[in-house]
Amino acid sequence: MHPSQARNARSIPIARPLISEDEKRRVLEVLDSGMLVAGRQVAEFEQAFARYLGLPHAVATSSGTTALQVALEAAGLGKGDAVVTTPFTFVATSNAILHVGARPVFVDVDSRTCNIDPQAVADAVRREKARAILCVHLYGLSCDMGALAQIAQETGAVLIEDCAQAHGAKFRGRPVGAFGRVSIFSFYPSKNMTTGEGGMIVTADPAVAARARVLVNVGQSTGEEYMYETIGYNYRMTNIAGAMGLAQLPHLDAWNEVRRAHAARFTSAFVALEWMLPPVEPAGYYHVYNQYTIRVPDRRQLFLAYLAEHRIGHRVYYPHLVPHSPAYRRLGFGGSYPVAEQLAAQVVSLPVHPALNGEDVERVLDVVTRFGGRG
Repeated sequence: MHPSQARNARSIPIARPLISEDEKRRVLEVLDSGMLVAGRQVAEFEQAFARYLGLPHAVATSSGTTALQVALEAAGLGKGDAVVTTPFTFVATSNAILHVGARPVFVDVDSRTCNIDPQAVADAVRREKARAILCVHLYGLSCDMGALAQIAQETGAVLIEDCAQAHGAKFRGRPVGAFGRVSIFSFYPSKNMTTGEGGMIVTADPAVAARARVLVNVGQSTGEEYMYETIGYNYRMTNIAGAMGLAQLPHLDAWNEVRRAHAARFTSAFVALEWMLPPVEPAGYYHVYNQYTIRVPDRRQLFLAYLAEHRIGHRVYYPHLVPHSPAYRRLGFGGSYPVAEQLAAQVVSLPVHPALNGEDVERVLDVVTRFGGRG
């Protein structure tokens, strides 16, 4: 594509939620009812999401971040507890650990999957006598849940899953979110399904679910109004968000299949390119491609400028490691994570969402594959 043509081409966004007339109708029904806070729509969404995962309990929250904090507290994590997690993710994961008074212990990641390295986890759990493992299924690909579950069983550490980017992902046929003692999902607009803002805590443990429900509702027991069992939070989901979730959830699997089809088309073309590494899907995994993330070992800045010139949406998730950020350095964090540092210097995410049409996909392919001929 000539530069002048690129400037006039339609921009292809990195993410775009699909909103149908069903979402609009359900939201208008909530608005017309005047019942905007947590109510029937939220309860029905909780039940539907729990059924989707095959779990007995789901507690809706105002965001994925608040879901993380409540999940940790409901699972008994608190002051001084060591929680092993990844340095290569969104900051909300480790922020939640700090907010409950616990201590994040960062370990390196696997270079192929970008997810937490099980051997590093095992070493850290034993070295730090960690109370918990908080794994993140990055970009829509499950962590090695077989290895992590075994580590948790052998050491007694609580296994917690951050599934914010992995709605519908599976490990050996089992959905992510169903392995840990408690797990969370986010419904931010860039996720595989959205409620605008919102989150969900899921668990098979009735005690964790009951504790989470009280914490989300300002510490108030569901049995008696204005009777507070603990110091809680106002982290409830709105009925508007619940209505959107009820409309979105039935489409999740189909949308994931579209993401996978787009990703397969990209990978089939990109695997022959010497200047980049496409994402992997190991045997036994079911990747849902919240992001299609490639690695560009050299000339990443040139590639980013090239994508911008051709109006192809893109993001770097994530250019800096959490423990290297100023806020964390002031708390005494830092350290060396060679694989994660290399990934942070190389990753680029390309559009893969189901709002892309066939023409969009071919244009992304054309633009990306022609980059190899540049200087």
